[in-house]
Amino acid sequence: MKNIFKIAIRYTSVVFFLAFVTTSCSIDEVVDPNGPSVGGVLVGASVAQLNELAVGVESTTRNGLGIETTASGTMARELYLFDADPRNTGDLLGKEGITLDNNSFYSTAQWSGSYRCIKNANILIESVNNTTAVSDQEKAGYIGYARTIIAYELIQIVKSYGMARVDVVDPNNLGPVLSTGEVLTFVRSLLDEANTDLGNAGTAFSFTLSSGFDGFDTPTTLSQFNRAVYALAAVYDGDGAGALTALGASYFDLAGDLTTGPKHVFGLGGGDIANPVFRVASVSAAEPNNGDQIIVHDSWINDAEAGDTRVTTKTAVRPDPSIQDGLTGTNETRLYASNVSDIDILRNEELILIYAEASILANNLQDAEDALNVIRNAAGLANYGGLQNAADLTTEMLNQRRYSLWAENHRMFDLRRYGLSNTLPIDRVGDQVFNMLPIPLSENL
Repeated sequence: MKNIFKIAIRYTSVVFFLAFVTTSCSIDEVVDPNGPSVGGVLVGASVAQLNELAVGVESTTRNGLGIETTASGTMARELYLFDADPRNTGDLLGKEGITLDNNSFYSTAQWSGSYRCIKNANILIESVNNTTAVSDQEKAGYIGYARTIIAYELIQIVKSYGMARVDVVDPNNLGPVLSTGEVLTFVRSLLDEANTDLGNAGTAFSFTLSSGFDGFDTPTTLSQFNRAVYALAAVYDGDGAGALTALGASYFDLAGDLTTGPKHVFGLGGGDIANPVFRVASVSAAEPNNGDQIIVHDSWINDAEAGDTRVTTKTAVRPDPSIQDGLTGTNETRLYASNVSDIDILRNEELILIYAEASILANNLQDAEDALNVIRNAAGLANYGGLQNAADLTTEMLNQRRYSLWAENHRMFDLRRYGLSNTLPIDRVGDQVFNMLPIPLSENL
């Protein structure tokens, strides 16, 4: 297996961080004497340097993933994170009227992590455009890949924050923060540009991705991922017809393996990282995990249909209920088998749910019901028995997303975009529902 053992961009990752979380002052770049500087690759980069940049882009897609998942999952009442930090059960649930802190780990981790990845992708694009070491066809491959990743990261940002900067090439002259709709318009255009690049990139890339992109590591197959991301952006933008067209050029398959799609990979080697959402399982009543725990919100268990296998495959009953800070839960996570388990980036199961949503938007209601039945049947449930109208099918679609995509940073945004955040349960007297993270304080907004 090809794993990401280190971030190949060895030059001053701190500079990348500061470039996006500090805008009010200038920081002199500290050049790593044991590695290349940024300036050393922006002009005249070698093939080896470009390939290291490409690997670094993939590696940094994992930045902030754990906090992004647990923070949004807590706010959406999917889970509790029981650990030593009281902000996970206090701030994120609005305990006793508290407001979210725009300078806390939960508000800064994903923002800085995603923008570090975007910064690396922009450096790759600039380096490719300023070198003669590769052909025009090879350049198109690097650029199509980088633009696709930028688009994906921007989608993740608007899901959590409701807005994003898209013009960030020059850290000293950042563009404005745009609304979700404006970002999605930009993302869809960028994905089309990237797909054109991939179409001009020949049959193979000059760089090698990790095993997480096995099956999506050529220009043609990465184009399928590009179209899957476009379909995601289109349904978020309310464009069912556009999503359906894009799905037709992706790896969407109603009869296919639900797990097909690119993945984040993890490792325990030097410079690599472990799966940040994995938690050690309780062994028995004598050996419970009473330390760092992801506890399932009881409503997710109680609201499930009888026989839904997602409940028993994604979670397990604890030896005893877990209690912390006035909160309690009977089940703990089993979402990932080990600390090096892959995390899906965009799998076929999600594409089938996107197809169902797009079909509802396009008023193809039978197609939507057929897709939802694929998901239901895979979870051990009988076919949908409700009314075949847009409102009822939308409710069913959101419910299937709730269970298929549990603890994968979807629920908070799904409820927000459908105006349903106020339907979430209040766990303690004085708690509040938040459906968006605050933009970090360092953005000076």
